[in-house]
Amino acid sequence: MTSQGDRREAVQHTVSPVDGSVYVERPLASDAAIAAALADARAAQKAWRAESVEARARLLTAFVDAFVAKRDDIARELTWQMGRPLRYTPGEVRGFEERARHMIAIAPAALADLGVEPKEGFTRFIRRVPLGTVLVVAPWNYPYLTAVNAVVPALMAGNAVLLKHSHQTPLCAERFEQAGREAGLPDGLLRALHMSHDATTRVIAELGVDHVAFTGSVPGGAAVERAAAGRFISVGLELGGKDPAYVRADADLDHAVENLVDGAFFNSGQSCCGIERIYVHASLYDRFVEGAAALTRGYVLGDPTDAETTLGPMVRTSAADFVRGQIDEAVRQGARALIDEAAFPRSRAGTPYLAPQILVGVDHRMRIMREETFGPAVGIMKVGSDEEAIALMNDSEFGLTAAIWSRDAQAAEAIGDRLETGTVFLNRCDYLDPALAWTGVKHSGRGATLSRLGYEHLTRPKSFHFRNP
Repeated sequence: MTSQGDRREAVQHTVSPVDGSVYVERPLASDAAIAAALADARAAQKAWRAESVEARARLLTAFVDAFVAKRDDIARELTWQMGRPLRYTPGEVRGFEERARHMIAIAPAALADLGVEPKEGFTRFIRRVPLGTVLVVAPWNYPYLTAVNAVVPALMAGNAVLLKHSHQTPLCAERFEQAGREAGLPDGLLRALHMSHDATTRVIAELGVDHVAFTGSVPGGAAVERAAAGRFISVGLELGGKDPAYVRADADLDHAVENLVDGAFFNSGQSCCGIERIYVHASLYDRFVEGAAALTRGYVLGDPTDAETTLGPMVRTSAADFVRGQIDEAVRQGARALIDEAAFPRSRAGTPYLAPQILVGVDHRMRIMREETFGPAVGIMKVGSDEEAIALMNDSEFGLTAAIWSRDAQAAEAIGDRLETGTVFLNRCDYLDPALAWTGVKHSGRGATLSRLGYEHLTRPKSFHFRNP
């Protein structure tokens, strides 16, 4: 007989940050169910890899169509699962569609055989072949956008996919599988699994997946690497960020203020590539700070299902408390908080609702400028030159993106060449272009998704060397 404690362990609960209620309950997959899903995936993949790229594209286009047709329900569910205001959650469906359709469109060229220089009497080429079964482990903060980066190209490349979402967003994995069924994907080819951390580790370490695409925390990425050690499988890791922005003396000030405030506070700051630290040239510093604070005070913190709300709760109270701790510590160390929390009545200790905050008088001794915040708080520092800005931007264990605001594209490119990041933006931030490789350095991870390069991590090269008869 199962004890009450065992029953609790066998079920995952999604507590909505909107009102603290249990929004979803799902049983965790048993060992037998996981083994069956892996067997089904392997069987389906053998036939799927034999399909032409064009045939896969037709079915995956139908998959995208089926998914997008449910956009309103998907957006509403997403708000309740992780707290983003309902006015914004439809944007995640649009982003899903943009990335999915792009990766489908470029697949024929990206997966085509690679020819080499002619050699008399021989036929030689390199073919990209699928890896087999891909495990995609997706987070809660952008559950569709992070997952689609791997799911669609993995399937287009001829792989099967097992999809595990965070316990906070289990319905997202189910929406992927549902769209696959409606599109007519082969049974077992795309399967959602609700698994514990221990079960996920066993799948990687013992049960025979061929690639892991993980998006999450640095400790989570380290756990994936440990689990995969000795199996000689490939691992893609998209981890944390402490993404900087630099406002040069020649920047369009109004544009910089508007974009950087949004880049810092959209999704309550819960973005791996959100802006977490800003460096402003001394000639613009005072006006930038004044404009950023004024714009921030206009946010509406409240129930994310209300149409007027522009800032929802963080995903859970513990996450909000972590950010509060960073802010309070920085103030004790000499920083000054510009936003009066009392102006946001919904912001209260002991809840996931947290007012946005801008800090000045900060430096790199403070955690707020060095440790990932993942919440609605940003520090702003004055700098006197490009050299100083570059040194500070690189002074981080993370390296996902960096953003520059300037009217001089040539100068920005020269700065970008010296920045230790996977992506450099000019006059924009916090956006993934599916035509460009999404990648990080240092503790932000390794590997790449999106673009033609994304397909290289979901296939392996196989060389054909024929002496002509």
